[in-house]
Amino acid sequence: MMTRFTMKHSRMMRGICLPVMATAMLLTGCAANRPQPLYQWTGYQPAVYDYLKGEKAPQEQIDALEKALQDISGKGHTPPPGFHAQLGMLYASVGNDTQAMQEFESEKQLFPESSTYMDFLMKHKTKQP
Repeated sequence: MMTRFTMKHSRMMRGICLPVMATAMLLTGCAANRPQPLYQWTGYQPAVYDYLKGEKAPQEQIDALEKALQDISGKGHTPPPGFHAQLGMLYASVGNDTQAMQEFESEKQLFPESSTYMDFLMKHKTKQP
């Protein structure tokens, strides 16, 4: 048999628990529907940092970016702006002009706003240090 105190306590708990549970469910639903990032940055930022520090050989950097590109593409994502340009500059630095041009073209296709710079790089195939 429920006493008056237990009934009052029970109603009070329901009054607190329902809004708390509803809020928790709402927040969980919002987190699940969060939009995916526009670009996948996997490995790009560390590769640029390594390039600027000059502590890793260009081929090591190429390998790291190619692996990152495979991971990004395998997940159906898009690499960030500059990714293919960086890879192209690395290919140019090791004398692989054909691959460098392909990367510059990829950058232009993905990011048309980079066309002027990519055209400049393609026109002046200079080896980067």
